Amino acid sequence: MDTLRIDRRVVLVTGAASGIGWEIARTCAAEGATVHLADISDAVHDAARQLTAIAHVCDVTDPDAVRALVDGIVESSGRLDVAFLNAGINGVPSPLQPGGAIDELSFAAWQRVLSVNLDGLFHCLQQTARVMKTQRAGSIVVTASTAGLRAEPRVSYPYVASKAAVVGLVRQAALELARFGVRVNALAPGPVVTNIGGTAPRSESSTAAWEDSIPMRRWGRPSDIAGLALLLASDASSWMTGSIHVADGGASALTQVSSSELPGPE
Repeated sequence: MDTLRIDRRVVLVTGAASGIGWEIARTCAAEGATVHLADISDAVHDAARQLTAIAHVCDVTDPDAVRALVDGIVESSGRLDVAFLNAGINGVPSPLQPGGAIDELSFAAWQRVLSVNLDGLFHCLQQTARVMKTQRAGSIVVTASTAGLRAEPRVSYPYVASKAAVVGLVRQAALELARFGVRVNALAPGPVVTNIGGTAPRSESSTAAWEDSIPMRRWGRPSDIAGLALLLASDASSWMTGSIHVADGGASALTQVSSSELPGPE
């Protein structure tokens, strides 16, 4: 379908050194787009070399750095057509894990996750919208999560809170930007194999518990998300804005845990 083509478009992907971000960048590059990869890690240079793409080291929590990133892309490539705002972290225990209960969680851990997942998104959304409003065209695609759509006891408090706020931001921005020709949508992945929770191996019991909550009986892969991302970047989704698109193997159709699994007094 010609409406799925993005071969003449300039694309930014944040959080692009690995995981979902890298797979989205790879898919866009394979479709012929000019792709800019941004990440806080120097590994973004190796990731970009694999794709013949352009690398940028950027801390999304720094508003000046984000503005410089977006301005640099427009200066070098002439415009910005698509922005995948994907940067995010977790690495904090859930309420089902030691240290993750509401009365045990440190404020520093809360702030660390919110600073990237919410403040960082705000900076990126603000700067990409600034450019696209002037162009009167563009597609902004934000990585939310099924954790932002319902309670997920296997996920940390700050992650759930940040992703719920992301959903609200996407819908609000979509209303403002619609008449400027700019679309804002979100991906809401379920459990996907990435390094967002850290590089330490997951326990067999945790892995099995997650798989048991997914009707398709497997974790997602970044490639399971990239096709949906391509759709939202392209003209095939030209009448879609303010939408949250779930890809989770059917997990959100189930109750995640039974009441007996929830923490409580002995």
